[in-house]
Amino acid sequence: MDMRLGDIIDDFCVKCRRLTNHAIVSLLNGSAAKVRCRTCYSDHDYRNEQAPPSKKDLKKAALFNAVLSGVDPAAAAEADGEEAKKAAKKPGKRAEA
Repeated sequence: MDMRLGDIIDDFCVKCRRLTNHAIVSLLNGSAAKVRCRTCYSDHDYRNEQAPPSKKDLKKAALFNAVLSGVDPAAAAEADGEEAKKAAKKPGKRAEA
């Protein structure tokens, strides 16, 4: 679909914080570059209808990556091997946590 200036498209408005109708303000290589919200009239970059991640989600991802970077893959593989040996020695009993 060819986009033109002034066409109406849906996008996530950073000011309204919801998905609203937007008018195309500028084009780059045939696709929308900047849009104007038709509810609050604020201009922003076209976000492809994607809401930006919340600060809470970014903090969770950073903590998760910090924990993963501290885990030694070789030690984790050895621990899994030891648990498998314990389970093989004690058939019929639950593996202890």
